[in-house]
Amino acid sequence: MPPAPADPLPSPWSTPIRNAARALPLLVSAALLAGAATACTSGDDTSADKKTTPSPAAPKSAPALSDAQARAVITTYSKTNNEANKQRDRARLDTVEDGPVYAMSVSDYTETEGLPKADRKPYKPWSYDASHAKLYIPRFTTDSDRWFAAALSSEKGKDPSRIALFAEQPKDKRWELVSVVDLESRTLPDIALDKDGHATAVDATGNKQLGADSDLLRTAVIDNFATGGTNTGTKVFKPTKASRQQIKVHDETIRKFGKLGTTVFAGASNRFKDAYALKTTDGALILFSHTHTQTDAVAHSGLQINPGKDDRAWLHGVPRTSIKYTFVCNDAATVPAKAEPSRLIGYTCARTDASGPPIPSWSDRA
Repeated sequence: MPPAPADPLPSPWSTPIRNAARALPLLVSAALLAGAATACTSGDDTSADKKTTPSPAAPKSAPALSDAQARAVITTYSKTNNEANKQRDRARLDTVEDGPVYAMSVSDYTETEGLPKADRKPYKPWSYDASHAKLYIPRFTTDSDRWFAAALSSEKGKDPSRIALFAEQPKDKRWELVSVVDLESRTLPDIALDKDGHATAVDATGNKQLGADSDLLRTAVIDNFATGGTNTGTKVFKPTKASRQQIKVHDETIRKFGKLGTTVFAGASNRFKDAYALKTTDGALILFSHTHTQTDAVAHSGLQINPGKDDRAWLHGVPRTSIKYTFVCNDAATVPAKAEPSRLIGYTCARTDASGPPIPSWSDRA
């Protein structure tokens, strides 16, 4: 599947991702403390034999990989992703994607397979512009999981419109895309870089040095969908194009049936709890994921919801009295170092499931 349109904002209906083309604090080695000098003594004074025990050196850290290696990872991802997408080869795709990105891509495969062949759009190959990617590569100790982020564009010569995160899978010794977010603008977060040009990874969860952590951000994003931001969404986030879009999805969707039906959004069990954070000049950029549901239901008996053609893979064209959709989403927010609201700078969602009871006449036939 080709990358999402150049416009980075999702459509009002929780834009499905298009296959992700659609992804440890910095430890500085401390100097070994020298042993304390012994004092001059005489007689039986044994203090001369006493020495201060040196403090252990802090674990050494090194960049997750070189710039050249990171660009090679991005190039390999694009090539393999195209090969997998052409045949909707889930096993092949699984070698370069993981986590929520893989779940989104597989849902796109499933949706396509539910369409009549005449309605399936021809696949168009694509690639990320790896040579012009903006790389954010942190340092890690040898016993830490390694990852890096990149600001990417799928159009040559265009400024990046996405933030992607690649993580190393220790078991297979390969790099896979685990998070990708369409940004609301092409202005990138001001990531702090050291003198060697490397980024600094910080804790995304439970970090008391930040105005919010990934758990609070996730709660606020779900609240944007569930209530229009009434409870926590508008308190945790400053108004941004991305946060206003989520609220718009809530406000417009709950009214779409008028008096004939209802729509309710809610948080759902989230399998993808990993979150990643990079130090910025005034706080951190946090990448996280969430899962939410949207349940449509008829207002009274005698009415039915007719599934659209994009729902055929899950609902098979059978009229329903209610439909529960599940969405997996990637989100990105910049968080200040003090107690101030954060900024949601982008999100990308895909429907990954749909289910609901058939109307009685269909149930009777079963």
